[in-house]
Amino acid sequence: MNYKIGISMDVKLTQYSHSSGCGCKIAPQVLEEILLSSIERPDNNKLIVGNSTRDDAAVYLLDKDTALISTTDFFMPIVDDAFDFGRIAAANAISDIYAMGGQPILALAILGWPVNKLPTALAQRVMEGARSICAEAGIPIAGGHSIDALEPMFGLSVNGMVKLANLKQNSTAREGDWLYLTKRIGAGLFSTATKRGVLKEEHKGLAEKQMTLLNKIGSQFGKLKGVHAMTDITGFGLLGHLTEMGESSDLSAELAYDKVLLMDGLTTYISQMCIPDNTYRNWNAYEKKTEGITGDSLFTLCDPQTNGGLLIAVDSDSRAEVEILLQKNGLGEHSNPIGKMIKKKEKVVYVK
Repeated sequence: MNYKIGISMDVKLTQYSHSSGCGCKIAPQVLEEILLSSIERPDNNKLIVGNSTRDDAAVYLLDKDTALISTTDFFMPIVDDAFDFGRIAAANAISDIYAMGGQPILALAILGWPVNKLPTALAQRVMEGARSICAEAGIPIAGGHSIDALEPMFGLSVNGMVKLANLKQNSTAREGDWLYLTKRIGAGLFSTATKRGVLKEEHKGLAEKQMTLLNKIGSQFGKLKGVHAMTDITGFGLLGHLTEMGESSDLSAELAYDKVLLMDGLTTYISQMCIPDNTYRNWNAYEKKTEGITGDSLFTLCDPQTNGGLLIAVDSDSRAEVEILLQKNGLGEHSNPIGKMIKKKEKVVYVK
């Protein structure tokens, strides 16, 4: 095996990074400052989705019926196991294609590795984990780029295809749409509990199982005309991504907190204050746009997710069709709406 003498393969990867998973994302207001530019963008009427709506991926028109979806996502380890790290990072990157209603076609790997600190054999395991998820999605890792970095990081650049009629955005929700979420909330809290060594035996593996589950159902949602908008829940938490959907669609949202499903045992780790740092960052970013947050809901709705569920806005007439599709894909527990898009009001999100 290709690793340095004296370095053990029994490594806890999360101890080699200051942040983890989608919690690595730069704060929303900081990102806005970074993206500010006085340079005029070149005219390109084929770029139909760019930065303006904070969507999950860029979309480029290929012909009158078909578009290319392109995205990049990478982060530091959210789990200690290298193979699982690769799986989670790959599933998270591919999710952006599904969130636009598309089908992935190929990926390129992005690897940063502290070669003087960690065995290269561990990096190989990360790559193998990513390949296993890409195989599940039916795509190759066709190339990529690697650097010697201070902290381990990994992700993918993914391309996908979508019929223009099936393209979904986060900015196209309509008043009266019902909101559904396809995964439970709590991956950030569970990951923090793991890093602190307090995760209970009966909860081990739950977060990994959820974070490696591909959001393939997004491609099926793309074919439903009654699904008006869609996005995936990642580092800004459910509150942040719902806020983005509301603002981009010029609407507000009512969120029924008792309908939002949480990972089993989550309140245990809230009581132990196993709170990711970026939970507070998210709250600081969205506090003034929200009404009704109380108690535990702050820690759950602002919890940074990694490869979280799809948040979809559905026309009333299409609820039955969506709920049947969720049942057929083994997601029946998520076939109850968690909220509704309403006419724009003073706040963006109202938690009930």
